[in-house]
Amino acid sequence: MHQYIVNASIQILPIVQDKHAYEWVDEAIEVIRGSGVRYEVGPFATVLEGTYEEVTAVIGKVNEFLYERGCAEWISSIQLQIRSGGDITGESKTAKFKQ
Repeated sequence: MHQYIVNASIQILPIVQDKHAYEWVDEAIEVIRGSGVRYEVGPFATVLEGTYEEVTAVIGKVNEFLYERGCAEWISSIQLQIRSGGDITGESKTAKFKQ
């Protein structure tokens, strides 16, 4: 895959009763925070920006982390936008709406 910037959103929906679902989400965000990939936490999903390889590796690490930590079940909802000829960033899509 090319080395342009892609962006993705990941939403983790734990299906658990062992602790509050937000605790699992907070731990998943810590995995993202430690990855070095640019990210922005939103109320429903976290947006990631980096190369395709970087972003998909972080998504894999989040899922592996939940598995290794014993999360019983979860849904990973992922959206990934790729532009063949250049970078695609969240800022390029939302800048016109910021005041």
